[in-house]
Amino acid sequence: MGEMEQLRKEADSLKDQITVTRKEVHDLTLQEAAVTITAVARVQLKPRKTLRGHLAKIYAMHWGHDSKLCVSASQDGKLIVWDSLSTNKVNAIPLKSSWVMTCAYAPSGNMVACGGLDNMCSIYNLKGKDGNVKVMRELAAHTGYLSCCRFLSDSEIITSSGDCTCVLWDIETGAEKTVYAGHLGDCMSLAVSPDFKMFISGACDFTAKLWDIREATCRQTFGGHESDINAIGFFPNGNAVITGSDDASCKLYDLRADQELITYQDSTIACGVTSLAPSLSGRLILAGYDDFNVNIWDTLKSERVGVLAGHDNRVSCIGVSSDGMACCTGSWDNFLKIWN
Repeated sequence: MGEMEQLRKEADSLKDQITVTRKEVHDLTLQEAAVTITAVARVQLKPRKTLRGHLAKIYAMHWGHDSKLCVSASQDGKLIVWDSLSTNKVNAIPLKSSWVMTCAYAPSGNMVACGGLDNMCSIYNLKGKDGNVKVMRELAAHTGYLSCCRFLSDSEIITSSGDCTCVLWDIETGAEKTVYAGHLGDCMSLAVSPDFKMFISGACDFTAKLWDIREATCRQTFGGHESDINAIGFFPNGNAVITGSDDASCKLYDLRADQELITYQDSTIACGVTSLAPSLSGRLILAGYDDFNVNIWDTLKSERVGVLAGHDNRVSCIGVSSDGMACCTGSWDNFLKIWN
């Protein structure tokens, strides 16, 4: 036990040194730096479309690259690809397991993926020869539920899991290429950087970790939350990450400064963050909460500048389209809404 104790002490002292070094270079807060910048006027988005068709709680949605199509996953056992302009269903894919927790649209628009309590990532080819959507691959190696998945390309996908790891897969062969281990709690979410070289994961150990995809190393670890991190995303320029947690707050971390810049919270909000997405410019952060609302935050001022109210149950997922013109929210009330 003596050696373990010593190593633990050494690790703690190294952590303290890191904290001190970070404090030394923390000369200005983001709010101080943004004093001269005009505050954002009240943001009022209207619900333009309601996508009806799911018969049970919606757990995830993801926009296609064209900003027109999006995919959603529900515990009614269906993966639906929607035309967000006409509200028509382009594909309704029956799933083997209805306990689905995540879905993803490939950047090419050729594939969608989903997974959940079946511990598997199932990949569907939307552009099959006969027009039928079929399971193309089932990626199985995780020993815990699949919490999130994101495509890098038509040949690679990254998954995060309740087994505390993230995995990079080769879709062609169905084999694991890299395992990213280091979290001490269930990995709940992941986001890929705009240049597709890094990804960030958020977990139930209250930390977010930045990983180098090719080198398979953890580059940075960000603490500060007091509960599970449920949602995570990259700032649009790739230089910062945004986290959302059960502690009712969102945080912005700068990768170059290697530390937290600002926290988004309000004494009137006492429920956890379920999902988040930055606006195209990054000036706004849209965050979904357990109280059925989406709060819109001014990134620079940490002020709440708008609320999207319209769902009758928990908002479980949110996404901003790649052209920045619309946002989509999915909820346990079985509906998706398109706002702008």
